[in-house]
Amino acid sequence: MSERYDAHWESALTVLQEVQPPFIPPGAHAMTVTIAYPPGSAGAPPHRHPSGPAFGYVLEGEMLFELEGEPPRVLSAGEAFWEPGGDVIHYSDANNRDDVACRFVVTMLCVPGQPMLTLVDEAELEARKHLRVPR
Repeated sequence: MSERYDAHWESALTVLQEVQPPFIPPGAHAMTVTIAYPPGSAGAPPHRHPSGPAFGYVLEGEMLFELEGEPPRVLSAGEAFWEPGGDVIHYSDANNRDDVACRFVVTMLCVPGQPMLTLVDEAELEARKHLRVPR
């Protein structure tokens, strides 16, 4: 093999997560973003990704991650996460620590012309509270 390439390139790959999303919208495009929260940040308000699934990876710090129908969990740097998108509410992506920043990267599959994120109002949160797993 050429010296321009690492002879062990295949062993350099590590699978972080493998999921089968419920849907990928026709005509979808991918958007990759980084989110950086300072120590103690509550993160984004409850929201959903209506036009497709989202896949993420914690780069530094710890995130308090909570999706509708799942118990809240803490994700540390080096851990991957995903959410199915559609109607599922994403309750929390908060910085779980008050002494260090939290930074993560997210790739979302989006339908062109539709928002990649929509906020959920208090009335809907109240109507769907039975779907939230207690802390």
